[in-house]
Amino acid sequence: MDTNVQSFAVANLRRRPVVIETGGFVVGFDPSTTSPYINYATPLPGAEPTAEDVAALIAAFRERGLKPRLEFAPDAAPAVQPALLAAGFTVEAVHEYLVCTPATLAVPPAGPGTPVVETPATEEDYTSVDAALSEAFAGEFTSSPEGAARLRRTQEMGGAVRFVRSPDGGCAGGAMTSAPAVGTSELAGVGTRPAHRGQGIAATVTAVLAETMFAGGAESVWLEYSGEGSRRVYERVGFRPHGTRLYISLED
Repeated sequence: MDTNVQSFAVANLRRRPVVIETGGFVVGFDPSTTSPYINYATPLPGAEPTAEDVAALIAAFRERGLKPRLEFAPDAAPAVQPALLAAGFTVEAVHEYLVCTPATLAVPPAGPGTPVVETPATEEDYTSVDAALSEAFAGEFTSSPEGAARLRRTQEMGGAVRFVRSPDGGCAGGAMTSAPAVGTSELAGVGTRPAHRGQGIAATVTAVLAETMFAGGAESVWLEYSGEGSRRVYERVGFRPHGTRLYISLED
């Protein structure tokens, strides 16, 4: 499964507004932001980069004033991490990822109190979702018109954005999935505003997004979790452990 997820990572980065391919790496840039979580690289499965390949990769970031950074499944390209470490990169984190298939998906039964999941329909909806996710992730990113626009593009390009409306008409919580590639799709940004936690929003939105991707032909959906609490939420709706992803970058 690592190769499948890594192949998806390659295909997904090739959707960025600016794409550079060099020395077995694909680099995706979005000129609307300098965020290292959006501007990063990933290796082709099985890549065996030389020192010169890594130097060219670093140069692609430096000439844009950006931090060289990669995200990938290390088992799909075992030679890449040693080559990056030799060039001075340091590991930020290693995250386990979970995978859901149509056979394992468990959508929470509808009933009184079950969150109602919606698709954003207006600019106000996308802005509300972006703001809610910024709050849910404790300001790791700032809500912005560019963030709302990226959510809209995700929906328009074959992915999906779903949210639960709060009593004030805004967004209580939501998430998104990228458009499928190589049979799988990444589910990301699952977040609930603090005032609305404990109501089943994350589980319901996650299940509905997975169901949406399966209805569109995806064979699997994968995600990463941030703690044991969120892992239990995802496992309840059918996600199971399958591998790890590595986050690695080069400081100035």
